[in-house]
This record gives sequence, structure tokens and C-alpha cells, in this order.
Amino acid sequence: MTTVRVLLALASINNWYLEQLDVNTAFLHGDLNEEVYMALPPGLQVSDADKNKVCKLTKSLYGLKEASRQWFAKLSATLEELGYKKSNSDYSLFTKHENKNFTALLVYVDDIILTGNCFSEIQKVKQFLDDKFTIKDLGNLKYFLGMEVSRSDSGIHLCQRKYTLDLLSDTGYLASKPATTPSVPGTHLSSNDGELLDSAAHSSYRTLIGRLQYLCNTRPDICYTVNQLSQYIDFPRTSHEQATHRLLRYLKTNPAKGLFFPSNSNIKLTAFSNSDWAGCPDTRRSVTSFCVFLGSSLISWRSKKQQTVSRSSAEAEYRALADTSQELQWMTSLFQQLPVQPQQPYFIYCDSLLAVKMTENPVQHERTKHIEVDCHFTRDQVLANKLKVQHVSTTLQLADPFTKALPVHTFVDLISKLNMKSIHA
Repeated sequence: MTTVRVLLALASINNWYLEQLDVNTAFLHGDLNEEVYMALPPGLQVSDADKNKVCKLTKSLYGLKEASRQWFAKLSATLEELGYKKSNSDYSLFTKHENKNFTALLVYVDDIILTGNCFSEIQKVKQFLDDKFTIKDLGNLKYFLGMEVSRSDSGIHLCQRKYTLDLLSDTGYLASKPATTPSVPGTHLSSNDGELLDSAAHSSYRTLIGRLQYLCNTRPDICYTVNQLSQYIDFPRTSHEQATHRLLRYLKTNPAKGLFFPSNSNIKLTAFSNSDWAGCPDTRRSVTSFCVFLGSSLISWRSKKQQTVSRSSAEAEYRALADTSQELQWMTSLFQQLPVQPQQPYFIYCDSLLAVKMTENPVQHERTKHIEVDCHFTRDQVLANKLKVQHVSTTLQLADPFTKALPVHTFVDLISKLNMKSIHA
């Protein structure tokens, strides 16, 4: 999904074409490399002598575990035949550079996003794929994987309005009283609060969390709350169920809220890194959070519990910086196959002065010698002049909403800086 957001941001900035394709009966095009046999289908008229025979498949069918793999192999070989190169950073991305022309295909099973600056090349790809597989040309990109794409001269808006309204309708919260924040400020969920849910409520809770996780693709403002609720999916309690109700009431406030990729943005990668030290009351592990901007477009974010317990807040911030640096390193490799290259060094803003100094000083101190080697990845990037870590005030730390439940005025102020909008408002 990060690759999708990167392409949409670049298409908005560079005014690229955005088209969408759908492949008819995609899995039936895959060739089988191994022997696969199928029992005779019910209703097939055969003689008594042939009743114990089986069918040997030469093409894949829907339901085979090999079907998706063989379809993608067939599509990859077809696109490479046309001169497209598969990205090593994201195997679902195919790009082609020819003189000053650039074209990219982003594949999700049988749904394809097609973008680039050459309209004739886009038409050529459509015709080529139609001859090979038979496709549906859906025209300009409007609706992709449940996400609504709206484009104007000012930029591209990405939201899940229909998905959110269906979610509220199914849960009975379409007419609920709106809430100002996704979770109660200052709360920390625990595995011991409240009574265990019965089996029916447990099943509904699991289903709801799964739907909310997909909504996080365009709603970074609920990322922290959904991350917290997901940790109790095995044994949810009444307190966790009440927290989901609060989140649904927050979604009712503005169901069409989503990401906006402005067309007048620059191409510069910046990131904000933060952590909440020992925020989990059960494990005392910290939360890593970051958000990455391409110009003024938010393209990546994370809220995730750290794997080990940090002995200090500086260590927790240092581990968060390592995860942020790895995300920027992956984006560096992704941009190598795109026609634009963000200028290095990239900037990471952190609100811990001690963590910033730890990235600049190559000497192993007593406070850092117990930290795993992989956490010093940021320091190596700083020394190589690929990254610059700078201090930022806590009031300007845009990754704070991914770290903890904030007061209303702080939450609203920081979320407004993430360039989230509702074109329906």
C-alpha cells in the first residue's frame, strides 16, 4: 500500500496519467509446471469404465493453491517480454523507461494501476494485455481495492468513504453521537480490564478489528487505536469492546476523511520518529511510531510495539529511529526505478535530544552497549551522510498521534498537519 501511495503522490506532482485495468478470469491463464490431477466434476457424463479416471490439468483453476503464483509468473513474463522491469523493492511494481517516457504498472492480483507520462505507451500496454489475456479497460482510476480516488487540478484525494459508511451501517453506529478523538485521552488498554466477551461477541470483535485494519490504509489518524485493539484479539474484554465503540463514533465524525496528495508539492523525503516509553501496562514494551512525507504528501506511517523492553526513554527513541531509517532505506531502493530521485540526505525529526546525540556519536557509551547491532543502523546512515537526524519540539512532533492517546486539542492540531482532508465536507 505504501507503493500505491508513492505512485499516486508522484502522479499528482508530475501530472501523470492514471488508468485502471481488470483482467478477466486471471487465474485461468496460469500454466502449471508440476503434475496436478483433479477428480471428475459432478454431473460429467462418462462411461462406467471411465468413472475411476481423473483429469490431468495443464492450466490452473480457481481454488488451486498454485493458481495465484502461476498467474503472477505468467503476467510477469508477459510484461518483461514488452520491456518492463520488475522492481526488486516491490515485486508487484513494473516500470519501463524509454527516452523521456516513463510507464509503471502496479499489480494486485487481477487489478492493475497503470500510470506514466506517455499516453501512447499506456494504450500500447492495454492492447498488448488485451490480446494476451482479455482485459476490462476501466478508464481513469476512480475506485481501487475499496479506496476512492478523486482527482482535480489541486491534487489527488484518497479515501474509503463507502467502506466506512458500510462499516458504520453494519455495526449500527451510522446514527451514533460523534466523538472528537479515536480513543479516550490518556488511556492504556490492558489484558485484565473488564470481563471476557462471550463467543458471539468475540467473533464480532475479531471481524470488526480486521475491517478496521484495512481502513488504516487511508486513515492514519486511527492507526494507533487499531494497533492497540488488535493486541487483544485472542481474549477481548468488555473494556476493549467499549474502545471499539469509541473508535466507531470517531469515524462517524467524518467518514470521508482521507489522504490528500497536492500537485504543487516538492519531491523531498522527510520523516518524524517517536516512541512512547514502556507504554504497555502488560509487557512494559514501548511503541515505535513514525510517519514519512514525500513533500507534503503522507505516504507511510507505523505504530507498532517494540520487540524488547527498553531500559530508558532514549533507548526507545533510538530503536524507533532505526525502524524509521530502515523504511527510508527501502524507499531509496524503490525510487531507484522511478524517474525522480529525492535529494539526500533525508531528514528525520525526533523530539529526544539524547537519541539525536546517540546517532551522531560513533563511540559506544555505557548506555548503548547493550543495544543490538541492528539498532545502530541509523548511526551508520548518518555517518554516510544519507540521513540527518534533527531535534524537533514535542508540540511539532507529527508522529505523536501514532504513539499515544492525545488530548483533543493536541490530537486535532497534529492530525491537521498530516494533510488529511474530506472533499465531501
